[in-house]
Amino acid sequence: MERPLPLLLVAALALSGCATKTAPPTPDTPSAAELNAMNGRTGVDTRPIKPVERSPLDDPTSPVYRKVIYFDYDASEIRQQYADLLRAHANYIFNTPGVQVTLEGHSDERGTREYNLALGERRSQSVQRFLVAEGAPSERLSTLSYGEERPADPQRSEGAWQQNRRVELVY
Repeated sequence: MERPLPLLLVAALALSGCATKTAPPTPDTPSAAELNAMNGRTGVDTRPIKPVERSPLDDPTSPVYRKVIYFDYDASEIRQQYADLLRAHANYIFNTPGVQVTLEGHSDERGTREYNLALGERRSQSVQRFLVAEGAPSERLSTLSYGEERPADPQRSEGAWQQNRRVELVY
């Protein structure tokens, strides 16, 4: 007759579980709707919603949202199509105290490692000179070259190489 004891223990544990008890509301405790009515509220919050402040760098409608400048094959001259974009970045850097920007130069995989590092450096320096000429403080800009080491597109095609010939503005 050893069986009834374990069964009794299991039954006792099951019956004594962790049930939570909530106190029933008292007749004189007002409901949430009654509290709102007492405070002159209707239940619908009609206060204007304050817009969330977003950095122009994260706002797709801002001109400084785009942070990549592309280059022609074996070139470090800035294309005319990027002049307005770089002017907007220069203006943002000038008017935003404390902002620091690293100009990361890249190249496609064609050429030697040393040549591509030098080309990436020339590209980042070209962007730096443009930004400084447009008013960005030079002490808040730094250049860095990755050459071919960090391709945006690792494929071996003209389209991929075009994506890899770039300078990225990293804030």
